[in-house]
Amino acid sequence: MGCSFSMNTKRNLKPRKGNSFALSQARRSVLSEWRGVDLAPLETVLASSAKSAAALMPNVLTSIGFDQRRIHAEVFKVWNHLIDASLVPHAQPTGLRRGTLFVTVDSSVWLNEIVRYRRKEILERLQHSFGRELIARISFRLG
Repeated sequence: MGCSFSMNTKRNLKPRKGNSFALSQARRSVLSEWRGVDLAPLETVLASSAKSAAALMPNVLTSIGFDQRRIHAEVFKVWNHLIDASLVPHAQPTGLRRGTLFVTVDSSVWLNEIVRYRRKEILERLQHSFGRELIARISFRLG
């Protein structure tokens, strides 16, 4: 009367060892039939021009200025330990551009104290720790 199917038929769906080329060709033909186009040549070209993330990261980090930001963060972190503890609550670094460290001071009294009596000492300590190239000058601002 009609077709009879055997539900007990077992297929071996595991790939055989040493037959990976035939398996990849089978996958390729099934995918190209399903997509309606064979993209294998394009995938081959794109795969050959692909670069690893490890090869790309140094250029990406340089382009976003990661090293400079890390150095700035280090200066801001060290400030609290390098400067006299009585000054730290009143003066905090806010920026570093082209060798000038910008420091914001909370009152005109402290600004006057720092500029007149402690500017040279602060600059020398920072230059000793980070070098004269990184911190050549300090600019104190009321803020």
